[in-house]
Formats: sequence, C-alpha cells, structure tokens
Amino acid sequence: MREITYSQALREALTEEMARNANVLLLGEDIGVYGGVFKVTVGLLEQFGPERVIETPISEAGFVGAAVGLAMTGKRPIAELMFMDFAFVASDQIFNQAAKTRYMSGGRAKVPLVVRTQQGGGRGNGAQHSQSLETIFTHIPGVKVAIPSNPYDAKGLLKTAIRSDDPVVFIEHKLLYNTKGHVPVEDYIVPFGQAAIKRPGDDVTLVSLSRTVLHSLEAAEAAAAEGIDVEVIDLRTTVPLDIETIVRSVRKTNRLVVAHESHRRLGIGAEIVALVQEQAFDYLDAPIERVGAMDIPIPYSKPLEDAALPDAADILTALRRVTA
Repeated sequence: MREITYSQALREALTEEMARNANVLLLGEDIGVYGGVFKVTVGLLEQFGPERVIETPISEAGFVGAAVGLAMTGKRPIAELMFMDFAFVASDQIFNQAAKTRYMSGGRAKVPLVVRTQQGGGRGNGAQHSQSLETIFTHIPGVKVAIPSNPYDAKGLLKTAIRSDDPVVFIEHKLLYNTKGHVPVEDYIVPFGQAAIKRPGDDVTLVSLSRTVLHSLEAAEAAAAEGIDVEVIDLRTTVPLDIETIVRSVRKTNRLVVAHESHRRLGIGAEIVALVQEQAFDYLDAPIERVGAMDIPIPYSKPLEDAALPDAADILTALRRVTA
C-alpha cells in the first residue's frame, strides 16, 4: 500500500468528494490561490473553479453563516477555519444555528456542513493559535466531532463527514500534516463512532486522540521495555463516542489512562473517566490516570510550551503509576 502525507490524504478526500458530488464546495480564507495556510487545498481552485472554491473575507461569522445557509438549501459546504481558535468568532453560527436547525425544524431542514479546522500546539504560535478545543464542540448536541490521528483516518473520516447530513466539526492537528501513513488508492470511508485499537495489550488501557496518539504509542513502546503491556485506543471521533470499545478494554486490563493535548480540566478525558466509572467501576484495580495540557494559556516560548503540553514521557509516568 502506498504512503502519503496527512495533508495529501485530506486533499484526496476533498478532490474525490467534489468530483463525486457537484453540490460539494469549499469556503475559507486563502484556500484558493494560496492553497490554504497548511496547503491542503492546493490545486483545487484550478480544478473546480471559483464558484466551488470560494475565497472569503476575514470574517468567520460571515462565511460560516453563509455555509449554514448553503447547507440548508441543498449544498454540501466545507468551511475551513484557518485556526481552530477562530471558531469562537463563528460560535453562534455553529452552536446555535448549524447544531440546532435539524432538531428545531423537526427534521425538515438538514445542515450537511463540514467545518474543517486545525488545533494544537508545538509550533510556537502563541496562546491565541494553539488551543485544543474538541471538548467544547463535543459538549454541544447536534454536532459530530471527528479528530483523525493519521493519514488513513484523515481521508476516510473526512469522506464520511462530507457525506453526512449532520454538521461535522473536523479537527486536524497542525503537526500532523507532514506525517505519512498507508492510504489505499481505492475509495473507502471510516465510520464515525468506531474507535481503533492501535496496539493490543493486557496490562493497562491507554485512550488518546489526534497527535497525542503518536505520543501514546511511543510511551507504550517504552512501557513494554519495562514489562508493561499497554493497549492503545485511538478515539477517532468524540461524537459519537465509542465508549463500548473502551469499557471492553478496561474490563480486560483493569486499568485506564486517558491522554489528550487539550487542558486537563474538563477535557474529554474527564468524560471518559466518568463513563468508565459508571460502566466498569468493579473492574478497576487502580485509580484512573489523566494526562493533559496544563491549565494555562499555551505559551509562545518553546521551552515553556514544551513544559505545558503533554508528551510521551508524561504518559509513561502515568502508565507507571497506574500499574505500580
């Protein structure tokens, strides 16, 4: 199987879905001539033209609102937010309009909208461009949330998102775009709500998502050298959340660590901990460990940013504690 980058996998998904369905179109800042800030949309303007690759003003509220209207009237828009942090500017359009329209119309109106964006630190982009906000979108009923960690899932999940009749917030990580992985040439999708077991193990369950999956796999390999057999689970989506796979694993390993780059306080890890406590408490042989970013704005300074964000060493420490 061929290897391509995460960004190439996303571009292939966009290209194939735009060719498959003439109602699929793109909106966003610098997505045309420039090809997007992370170059995912390079070449799409030339291929599909300015009526389907729409350069927008710097107004997230404006073009996400336009995308909601387009979705309600038969199009399948993909709105790209240059940075996830800017989603707050379009929060009413996402939280109050896209998320609620299908419910409030009794199913008569659908909003097949994808909001593509990236998040996370590690590049020294500062506090206003480095947040991980998946928990906020996971909290709002009516929105699906996909967070791929590798090129295969990036392509398959994005194709599923574009074909969905519900709004999807599709979250990428800025440090994953150049990572490579196996991606089939033939058409495929990755269903929402199906977590992936990236590494089987018997001693402790390690649940993660996005770039932190790479840290988790690194930590699991280091733990194996110490005799700790770690099962690594990649969530893939937080809405729907595949809690069944997590609980099944915990019932086997009797221990759980949850790791993510978002802030530890009220992160997705807290919800997973609560669900496991409710559904598998009697199987736990040790307190659950959570690993996340410090509850501070993400620093610009590289040494401080590295200290604030979780890495493989932090996860390994949690694995040691839960298996001690």
